[in-house]
Amino acid sequence: MSEQFEQINVTGPRATRLVYTEPGKAQLKTHQIPELKEENVLLRTLFSGISRGTESLVFKGHVPESEWHRMRCPFMTGSFSFPITYGYACVCEVIAKGASVTNLDLGDYVFVLHPHQDVISVPAASCNPIPDNIPFKRAVLAANMETALNAIWDAEVSSKQSCAIIGAGVVGLLTAYAAREVAGLEPIIFDVNPLKRQKAVDLGFRFVNPTDLQKNDAHEFQLLFHTTASASGLQSAIDMAAFEGTIIEMSWYGEKPVSLQLGGAFHSRRLKIVSSQVGTIAPAKRDTTDYRDRMQEAISLLASDKIETLLEPAIYFHDLPNHLHDIFSPQSNALCQVVAYKS
Repeated sequence: MSEQFEQINVTGPRATRLVYTEPGKAQLKTHQIPELKEENVLLRTLFSGISRGTESLVFKGHVPESEWHRMRCPFMTGSFSFPITYGYACVCEVIAKGASVTNLDLGDYVFVLHPHQDVISVPAASCNPIPDNIPFKRAVLAANMETALNAIWDAEVSSKQSCAIIGAGVVGLLTAYAAREVAGLEPIIFDVNPLKRQKAVDLGFRFVNPTDLQKNDAHEFQLLFHTTASASGLQSAIDMAAFEGTIIEMSWYGEKPVSLQLGGAFHSRRLKIVSSQVGTIAPAKRDTTDYRDRMQEAISLLASDKIETLLEPAIYFHDLPNHLHDIFSPQSNALCQVVAYKS
């Protein structure tokens, strides 16, 4: 236990959290944590991770009102009309626990779906232990890996399928990794940004820039995962799908409309577009797997050192509001932005 928290008043410490105050603006604000309930643990945050896709929509105020209820994340405060706290990737140390907590000990390290905050009180049941072989910083990818794993389950993958990933962001690259580790596939990764090539290569995958393809280049896949949140990316997935191919749509577009060309060979090739969203366990696993099991499996998939390539150099929590515009900029090539809580 660090000196900073050895004498902490567990009946109501003050915490600092990131608050999105209005579209395009955020501040660090302090608040009082209530008295520790007997089923809760008090956590010191070591690292958190920023989801550039979803969190950028929240930061910019682009979450449509129709989705406000479904888009709520665990332990968020406020509403999408602002102010709001948002985020779901915190790696923490247990520094105190309530009287009824038996599954966690002081000094344990856990992953929790919680907005960016330096001291956290949550039910112990919400905490996911981090195995000794998973570095704490890498564990911020657990929620993204859970999304990837659920997409693999949604696809009901056959190991004999040809596979492509459209979009080499964090979720796309982790989906490729999960497809290989869980289902034995060897996906090809497509992205229009040549700067993403090295990340794909670091993970052991072939990378293709669609703009480099010649007209007669043959690329047809039985299974495609789309993650770019762009109409052009989804159209590319449709165009590259083989006869009776399946496209797993993993993007969330917020308020942005999506226009597609569904004429041509879309129907004659009998293509299937399947939505995948992590809020519900994939049907194929729903009867045998609960949310805790799924998260623990996702965390276990982070054991490879190759995954470190997805992590950006950490910025410190006290500087976070000053970096958000750059992090969420469409011109940014950042993958998973890590936030460190102790300088």
